[in-house]
Amino acid sequence: MSLTKVLLLYTLVLVGACQSTSTQLPLRTEAFVDLNRFAGDWYVIANIPTFIETDAYNAIESYEKPVDGKIATTFTFNKGDFEGEKKTYKPMGFVRENTGNAVWGMQFIWPIKAEYRVVYVDDDYAFTIIGRTKRDYVWLMARQPIIADADYQRLLSIIKEEGYDLAKLRRVPQQAKSQ
Repeated sequence: MSLTKVLLLYTLVLVGACQSTSTQLPLRTEAFVDLNRFAGDWYVIANIPTFIETDAYNAIESYEKPVDGKIATTFTFNKGDFEGEKKTYKPMGFVRENTGNAVWGMQFIWPIKAEYRVVYVDDDYAFTIIGRTKRDYVWLMARQPIIADADYQRLLSIIKEEGYDLAKLRRVPQQAKSQ
């Protein structure tokens, strides 16, 4: 599928997601996110994936330090397996004012900005959970590709408390870093 078709399909999914209404409670977000500390690589440990991520391996979301409220983002993964074709997407994050830097618009295609909420980030900026009010997508990410099961279970409990269906969650295959 061509990049144009993928982006068009992604746009249609996002537009449809924006049109529906939700009767759920508001999604929790962090009171404040230090964007300089948030910058860098985050390994996607688990997610309720978008259609482009359903067979992602070694998924990494990288954020650059913000410039004028904009955060250059690079999302990379191998398609289908650890040796699969490397895919790279470069959306732009736009921090919404008066949100403590916890609510962004993530833009893959102009003019559409998908909702992006920092639901949780730990004090050490080692783990984060990104969500959307609709509870249709969620990303559990960490600074390392492999995390302890106790940490994984603790983070899953936060995702569940926020109203996500854990049956839809996919553990993203990650290879440990080379020594």
